[in-house]
Amino acid sequence: MDLTVTTAATLPDLEELRDRIAAAETVVPVGGRTHWDVGGPAPIGVEVRAPAGVVSYDPAELTVTAGAGTTVADLAATLEDGGQECVLDPRDPAAATVGGTLASGLSGYRRLRYGSLRDRLLEVRFVTGDGRVVKGGGPTVKNVTGYDLPRLLVGSLGTIGVIVQVTLRCQPRPRHVTWAGTSGDPFEVRRRCFRPSCIAWDGGDTRGLLEGDPDDVAAELHAGGLTPGDRGPAWPDGPHRGRISVRPGRLCALADELGGVDGLRWVAEIGVGTVHVGADRPAPLAQARQAAEAAGGWLLREQGDGIDGFGAGLPNRQLMARIKTAFDPAGKLSPGRLPV
Repeated sequence: MDLTVTTAATLPDLEELRDRIAAAETVVPVGGRTHWDVGGPAPIGVEVRAPAGVVSYDPAELTVTAGAGTTVADLAATLEDGGQECVLDPRDPAAATVGGTLASGLSGYRRLRYGSLRDRLLEVRFVTGDGRVVKGGGPTVKNVTGYDLPRLLVGSLGTIGVIVQVTLRCQPRPRHVTWAGTSGDPFEVRRRCFRPSCIAWDGGDTRGLLEGDPDDVAAELHAGGLTPGDRGPAWPDGPHRGRISVRPGRLCALADELGGVDGLRWVAEIGVGTVHVGADRPAPLAQARQAAEAAGGWLLREQGDGIDGFGAGLPNRQLMARIKTAFDPAGKLSPGRLPV
């Protein structure tokens, strides 16, 4: 099955992009701006955009290569023709770009089954601050060896290089998908279900996402005591949003603290340790951050202002600074987005 497509992700575009980056004093990679508030404030400088479009798609090898400026929705439409998908799951697939989603490092709600964003990325091409084109990884699942540069770019927020092209791991689309609910203990649901894609809990209702063969899904529904429905959880929204990361075993205690924060909306991913929080004001997010840090976790601001993007200093800050210096010695790529 040949689905190779020729797009705008061609060498002339890359050469022009290299020249712009090399000549600029400050470079700001821009995608769909759906993750614009993640982390530190976006700097002012020369905005650059990666090429868009699917370069090649090989269903037999379960890989797809695309320009980083391709929207997640466009990528999904191409893969759907081959009966496959790539689990990126941003909040707004129609606007979010592949490169921006990877650079933000925010894994989607199906991480429990499919792993993090880093597990999707096989090969990356990016441009450094001095205009060098660097390739890391390999175009197939079997030949990824050496230093893992692709994973280094995930969550870098454009501070190491401008991602221009990626090769991603695909998988067959599940035959059956259903959200199901219960008012029972979400931790017990997680223990009883063999391989759920997501177990989401808001302190009251538990919603599970089950995918796979219809018979397997039916068995999981029975084991977990779940009733099929037609909707997933109400992920927290609002002008101020964040994401808490904490050890999965501490979610229950943390939930008690979050439930006492006035004006805070939250949904936890059981088994993962991620808690999505949202509010109409920054104060509830600040309180949620205090609760997260008391539980040994931390909160990343995803949207809004009024609180710092990261809060507590990151434990790997010195290592991050060394990596940043190695790839961008002039400090021209998205300065201030990461606390290094």
